[in-house]
Amino acid sequence: MKSIKIFVITWAVFFLAVSNLCFSTTAQAKFRDMFSIPESFTSLANRTSPSVVNIRTVKITKGNGPVFRYFFRGPKEREDPFEDFFNKFFGGDRPHEEFRQQSLGSGFIIDESGYIVTNNHVVENADKIRVILNDEREFDAEIVGLDKNTDIALIKIKPAANLPKATLGDSDELKVGQWVVAIGCPFGLEHTVTAGIVSAKGRVIGSGPYDDFIQTDASINPGNSGGPLINTDGDVVGINTAIISGGQGIGFAIPINLAKGIIRQLKEYGSVTRGWLGVSIQNLSRDMAKYYKMGSRKGVLIIDVFPGDPADKAGIKPQDIILDINGKKVESSRDLTRMVANIRVGDRVKIRLLRKGKVKTVNVKIAKRDDTRSAPAGDRLKRTEELGISISKLTPEIARRLNLQEAGKVVVVDVDPGSKGAEAGIRIGDIIIEINHMAIKSVKDYKKAIEKVKKDESIQMFIKRANAGFIIINLTK
Repeated sequence: MKSIKIFVITWAVFFLAVSNLCFSTTAQAKFRDMFSIPESFTSLANRTSPSVVNIRTVKITKGNGPVFRYFFRGPKEREDPFEDFFNKFFGGDRPHEEFRQQSLGSGFIIDESGYIVTNNHVVENADKIRVILNDEREFDAEIVGLDKNTDIALIKIKPAANLPKATLGDSDELKVGQWVVAIGCPFGLEHTVTAGIVSAKGRVIGSGPYDDFIQTDASINPGNSGGPLINTDGDVVGINTAIISGGQGIGFAIPINLAKGIIRQLKEYGSVTRGWLGVSIQNLSRDMAKYYKMGSRKGVLIIDVFPGDPADKAGIKPQDIILDINGKKVESSRDLTRMVANIRVGDRVKIRLLRKGKVKTVNVKIAKRDDTRSAPAGDRLKRTEELGISISKLTPEIARRLNLQEAGKVVVVDVDPGSKGAEAGIRIGDIIIEINHMAIKSVKDYKKAIEKVKKDESIQMFIKRANAGFIIINLTK
């Protein structure tokens, strides 16, 4: 009996050792496949290229203009006898002559019936869209829907038979350093394949409110716009969309996970509807996190709340810090903007926030976002000699002079050059919200708060500044 137990234990140990070895080998192989150079990109290109298309657009404008005269008329062409007449009275442009402006781009098929994804800037305002397939068949295309904010467009052709379609992958699974392949038609050169790695994720390049680009060193040139960025499985993980002028080897792609919801809405409705919370926000600075005694800078600070909008109705207030939505952590203002935008209009969400050191949960009914909207931007004068600043009740007259839209607040109206206030960074027009966590609603509150601080003790001012949001000013009395 004892020998049988020893035999069983020995085989169990052997089995575990082999399992660990296999797992280790599998894990290593997966890591190697992800980050090592593939033996060939040919299979990837062959798998995805049939779904990639060349897009050629024509925009018709009135009048040839000087561009036509200098670049399209041959040097030996006979002068038009009426040239002087048109130059004199119409600035060189013939009033009813049409000029055809052409542009190039790429796209990829996502549906056998002919739906094609590309960039908004490739097809916007085009009078004619022509799509050329990998097998050289050509079709006229029509616009299904456009979304300027993310530079995504959906167009459609009417093929006689089913078309090859691309497989959409998961851009969240992309890792920095992973190999990717860009396929497109740069400079009109059809089905060009370039390879590189993911250089970075979550890039903000100032193109719009939903910037969240994949940065890659796979060559992306004019004409590549709208083409797919694929991973080593041949799945589309991004839409090639931008290059930096003068930045060789730097290209950007829209993550396919960001695009999926937009594509769905464009296909169903022809437009995109985004959720709206009704707040203006900012990231937490290091000083701000310290001021609120937070262990990290993860969270979003509310600057203003639009009256009558969802956040206001739910009881959210300025200076609240949003921590998560429906249990998903909010780490930055970009996270919050993207998360709210992706929530369906009319849906109710649970928002967990921090208010004066206490965690609170509120229920909010999301409204429809209007992208044309933007965030909102009595007492006698009191001077603080120690700090070198002058403050006042924000009267309508002062508000007009300083171009502010606040009421019943305390505002800085003067700062002495070289004073403690000036050196700390206080500016005219700063609205003082708190001093050392004491709310400042009047000049009397300000005076009381300053008098509490002894000489050489520190002062923390919680300030609201136009076009900057909330900031913390640290100085010594």
